[in-house]
Amino acid sequence: MKILKYHIVAIALLSCTVGMAQQLPQFTQYMYNTISINPAYTGSRGTLSVVGLHRSQWVGIDGAPNTETLSIHSPLNNEKIGIGGSYIHDELGPENFNYLYGSFSYTIKTGENSKLAFGLNAGFTQYSLDQGFRLDNPNDPVIYGIEDRWSPNFGAGVYWHSTRWYLGLSAPRILNTDYATDEYEALERVSYYFTGGFVFNLGDYTKFKPSFLVKATNGAPLSYDLTANFLFYEKLWLGAGYRHNPGVDDRDLQDGTIDYGFRGTNAIGALVDFQVSKQIRIGYTYEFPVNSEIRHYQSGTHEIMLMFELFKERRIKSPRYF
Repeated sequence: MKILKYHIVAIALLSCTVGMAQQLPQFTQYMYNTISINPAYTGSRGTLSVVGLHRSQWVGIDGAPNTETLSIHSPLNNEKIGIGGSYIHDELGPENFNYLYGSFSYTIKTGENSKLAFGLNAGFTQYSLDQGFRLDNPNDPVIYGIEDRWSPNFGAGVYWHSTRWYLGLSAPRILNTDYATDEYEALERVSYYFTGGFVFNLGDYTKFKPSFLVKATNGAPLSYDLTANFLFYEKLWLGAGYRHNPGVDDRDLQDGTIDYGFRGTNAIGALVDFQVSKQIRIGYTYEFPVNSEIRHYQSGTHEIMLMFELFKERRIKSPRYF
């Protein structure tokens, strides 16, 4: 009998006393929110860029992940130095994570059209449990003594790019942070991200952009995202993606234990982005899990993105695809 049918996340998170590793939230539109995983991306778009994103994962399941993020970054006048910051609010069952980080990058030219950026970020991660859950379970020994806490952390990355391609390597959280008591563990483990993408011309009005993200977390299986987008008339992006993330499988659902923050399952998704104006861009993604029992109890994942950029002719000499 499957004991996690309707309240899978909320029940499992607090019924098991085994170790659990919290990973940074995942986004299907990671290529437009790269600053959240690689500080070297800071300022790379050549202008002031503000991105807001909301993700509701596994809609229909109580306690399923919900994430909001806001990032802002810009190059300084000399265009070699970029500064910015990002905020992420992540809910997983009764658990809450808030990430507040500032970032810095320094860029050098490596060719006529290519640049290499080095980045650092630093800030705080805040962890807490919902007050309502505490009041409902005042004597639960698993959560007794867990308090709101802020922990400092830092990260680093490199980002090599041109107007047509990019490669990035980063570790946005380098310190292993423990938010645990003696009986309950929620570890923030080091994750390494390798990203890349390329834009191909398919005609006068059509371009093709494949991209990838590979994530390696200490103590967790390797995961990756593969995305393919078509751009029409420099206005409309249409694409699809596939995520391989073996963080949870059917055995986890049956025995009531969860590893790696219960963000796993393979998934397929469809993406659409529209450039409303030079300054404004909107995007939407629908994602559905495959090869997992969880697909029977939810109606998919929705992701909405809004990007605003302060367009300046002297800086933006060509369209930005990443």
